[in-house]
Amino acid sequence: MSVFRISYRYANSFFQLAEEKKALEKFAEDVELIYNTLLQSKELRAILRNPVIKQKDKKNLLSKIFSSKLENETSKFLEFLVTKGREDIITEIMKEFLNLRDDKVGIVRTNITSSVDLTDAVRKEISSKLEKKTNKKVLAEFVADKNLIGGFIVQIKDIVYDASVKHQLELLRKKFSEEISI
Repeated sequence: MSVFRISYRYANSFFQLAEEKKALEKFAEDVELIYNTLLQSKELRAILRNPVIKQKDKKNLLSKIFSSKLENETSKFLEFLVTKGREDIITEIMKEFLNLRDDKVGIVRTNITSSVDLTDAVRKEISSKLEKKTNKKVLAEFVADKNLIGGFIVQIKDIVYDASVKHQLELLRKKFSEEISI
């Protein structure tokens, strides 16, 4: 079974529990803390993926890191994941949970890459237009990429809007080459 399907199943079960307990936002805060911690700590991810380290030691480590910061149910869920041997995909499970929460509350996460750092006014304008287009609240992450000649690229899940100068030039080149060959 694929990692996506496994992580979705665990995330969906935990999501159902969060809704049942009417504590979706609190659980989501816990999950974001775990997810961000794992993303920022390459060493922690390596420890969790290491088959030589005993499950008991992994549980103790996670407990030391998170016990005072998480709801009891979230701590038990982390322990359950380690018991089931799924500690190597905790990051993916947490990401899936956040995706489920975002879908439920109408949030869409986007990555926007531009050639230069955008001003707050331009960021707000782009976010506003994306909110109108998607009919959802947009949480945008802005990144400047000096390799872009100009313009920007927006990625929303699997959809990419490429408004970069490089892409526009490629489209022109393609159009001209089609016209010449006719």
